[in-house]
Amino acid sequence: MATQVLPSGTWRMRPRTRKGVLVAHIVAAGAWIGLDVMLAVLVFTPMLTSDVALAALCYQVLPLLTWPILISGLACLATGVVLGIGTHHGLVRYWWVVAKLVLNVVLTLLVLLLLRPGLDEAAQAGRLLAGDGAAPDPGNLVFPPIVSGVSLVVATVLAVYKPWGRVRRGGATR
Repeated sequence: MATQVLPSGTWRMRPRTRKGVLVAHIVAAGAWIGLDVMLAVLVFTPMLTSDVALAALCYQVLPLLTWPILISGLACLATGVVLGIGTHHGLVRYWWVVAKLVLNVVLTLLVLLLLRPGLDEAAQAGRLLAGDGAAPDPGNLVFPPIVSGVSLVVATVLAVYKPWGRVRRGGATR
């Protein structure tokens, strides 16, 4: 059995199951960070090179990262929720868990709402750049890898240091 019911009526994952879900969570987070680094390389390379063909290729490849980033974000979210529900940390019991949950949801939504359309526009600009050499404006692409990278590092630091203590409910703490 992967879970156990405690006398209080709550359920907890058994240690072996918890470790498996934790490994999946860490792998998903590592993949997300790695994909974000790839995004940064593909965004900043065209700004730093004089090779038009390389710049065009970088822009054209960008949309290929959309789904892997989204999937790693959703995997991180799913495993994080399972860990929150199935461990003593809870889903909204500690501020650091709440902060990580909010960061994950916001970043995942930003992938769908802002990053995906921006990467599609960049690919179109890359095709134009490959055709006639007119340089696209990469201004909007600079912020996603920076914001996401900083946010993912903050989430990692929160997971390690676990600051701020418990969330208070109803003005009283246990």
